[in-house]
Amino acid sequence: MKVGITGGIGSGKSTASEVFEHLGVPVYNADDHAKELYHSDADLKNGVIKLLGEEAYSEGRLNRAWVAEKVFQNKETLSKLNALVHPAVGRNFKEWMQKHFDAPYLMKEAAILFESGAHRGLDVVIHVFAPVEVRIDRVMRRDGVSEADVLARIEKQWTDEQRREKSQYEIMNDGHSLMVPQILSIHEDIIGRSNS
Repeated sequence: MKVGITGGIGSGKSTASEVFEHLGVPVYNADDHAKELYHSDADLKNGVIKLLGEEAYSEGRLNRAWVAEKVFQNKETLSKLNALVHPAVGRNFKEWMQKHFDAPYLMKEAAILFESGAHRGLDVVIHVFAPVEVRIDRVMRRDGVSEADVLARIEKQWTDEQRREKSQYEIMNDGHSLMVPQILSIHEDIIGRSNS
């Protein structure tokens, strides 16, 4: 079985993913792999240069700050960049899955799982939820950014309601609810599904 795990920025999806990893579930972090693919996937690299110009790379490495400035000011350019990145990540995920075929199930962690359409290839999706004020506080402390910066990032993602509608499971991570019992319950349920 292929399981997706997603949630808004600061919801704690990476923390939840780590718990699943401790339970023996291989987790593919789409955001981390995308960062690597900008350098290792020649088609993606050439596509980025064609779209944004030579300045997109500096000394063979993606010029992140420059690219972010270019794409976040222009929705059309951002969607063109996503149209290059998402298929590259999809191909990479398929290769990764072949190395983990003996696991009880596989997990794909992605911030924009629904927005990118990556949920379509998965059997079930887990939504990690935290109230917006908790998420803002976490990201401000983690990244050293302003509340306005966090809100701008939140606005670019789906709402919790949209994610909840499309997900089969939810983990509450509000700082009060214990995550591990919720994760164990979901883990057992997914193993039950994959064995049936």
